[in-house]
Amino acid sequence: MAQALPQPLKIRLEQQPEAAGTAQMDALDAVIILLPAASGQKPWPAFPHAERLRQKLPAGKAGREAGCIVQTDLPNKALTTAVLGFIADGASCFEWLTLARKLVARALERNPARVGVMLPGMKPAQQHAAADALLAALHAASFAAPQFKREPAAARRLKSIRLFGVAQKFDAAHTLAAAEGNALARWLTLQPANHLTPARYRAHLAALARREGWRFEFLDRRKLQALKAGAFLAVAQGSDAGDAGIAHLVYKPVKPAKNARPVALVGKGICYDTGGVNLKSAKGMFGMHGDMQGSAVALGTLLALTRLKVPFQVDCWLALSRNDIGPRAYTQNDVITASNGVNIEIVHTDAEGRMVLSDTLAIASRARPGLLLDFATLTGSCITALGTRYSGAFCNHETLTALVIAAGRASGERMWPFPVDSDYDEALESTIADVKQCLIEGEADHILAARFLSRFVPGDIPWVHIDLAAGEHKGGLAHVPTETTGFGVRFSLNLLLEQKLPAP
Repeated sequence: MAQALPQPLKIRLEQQPEAAGTAQMDALDAVIILLPAASGQKPWPAFPHAERLRQKLPAGKAGREAGCIVQTDLPNKALTTAVLGFIADGASCFEWLTLARKLVARALERNPARVGVMLPGMKPAQQHAAADALLAALHAASFAAPQFKREPAAARRLKSIRLFGVAQKFDAAHTLAAAEGNALARWLTLQPANHLTPARYRAHLAALARREGWRFEFLDRRKLQALKAGAFLAVAQGSDAGDAGIAHLVYKPVKPAKNARPVALVGKGICYDTGGVNLKSAKGMFGMHGDMQGSAVALGTLLALTRLKVPFQVDCWLALSRNDIGPRAYTQNDVITASNGVNIEIVHTDAEGRMVLSDTLAIASRARPGLLLDFATLTGSCITALGTRYSGAFCNHETLTALVIAAGRASGERMWPFPVDSDYDEALESTIADVKQCLIEGEADHILAARFLSRFVPGDIPWVHIDLAAGEHKGGLAHVPTETTGFGVRFSLNLLLEQKLPAP
């Protein structure tokens, strides 16, 4: 039974510039108090029940040490859960979000309906960083994952968040838009493969397009054959369902900015990856229903940009297929022709992501976007290089590299750039075709994959390729408490809206 698309969370945000009084604090089900860290016996800022919380500090921690968390019930009728944490001066966005996730987990243990946030003693800039982190973490923790149990877990009751003592009103639009996009990305990624086939994914996209006012087109196999998209079709031919294709969604602003160039988002949407003829092991295949999360992040970013009513067009291209094994599956040593005429020698059928992306990038490039941004769970070598706390970035223009690092730091979704020097192409030279798809050994595969994909993006189009090493992280990452992180939406918003991208 297919599940309906999740609806946006309806959590009311109230802001009060004055500090909370005792009666207001006691009316809450839970309250999160965040203080600046300090050493020694420096006096605490005044707030209700401060002395009770101070006495709960572990022995030897009379000061306010960064990362320390205290939890207690307040002596009132509601037995309000109070959670206190400390943040160091100069903490990074990632550190703010990580602490927020830990504080929120404590605050939501009893499934409260009304949560307060207090930030005594903080400067305005710290207040806004704290508000962003805690609001993001509260929404991320309230996410309703797909459930297939006969007795599903109780739904989150959180209905209101009250922000106390922030003198300058916090603009929550970006935080909430990113949270909604992240939730959509995680929800799709967690769908089992039999519940998110390419056909059902397409149906979800059509429903979203109707709801959001997007233009929607689906390039099915027949249309892709007309476009000579042989790289995509090589992967799709292993599935007998015939439902693979490239989805194209378009957001158009009501009032576009003058001379604004469209932004193109591209996502790998392999709804299940067996590895094809080069079949994965059971251990390697488990969890491969999540190999479409690049497409989910691209879609979540489109949704977030729509919520913010950005003044430029956004084209979202999602490569939807399965990589199945069967009598028609593509094989090693095949030579495939992509839509831009590049002939590809197949080396390994489990390198299917770069195949579907190659045609999708080439087709997306035809509209000459001002920036092309693609997302994919593409290579294990990127995880080997970085672990799962960062994702890898590959930029075709040097000016983009510093902006990508800055956006990662500012958003808390950290990126690390890798080299894309042309001499890596020597490893992909083929004796029979224009290029090899990959190497059989897998050395520097994340870099070679980016070099391969660069053949399908004209060099004068600014392009950033994101290898989502941080798409899954045990125990959660930054503000997100689930192993599936939805990594990339906050980063993309910061890159597109906060960084000074070069004029096309």
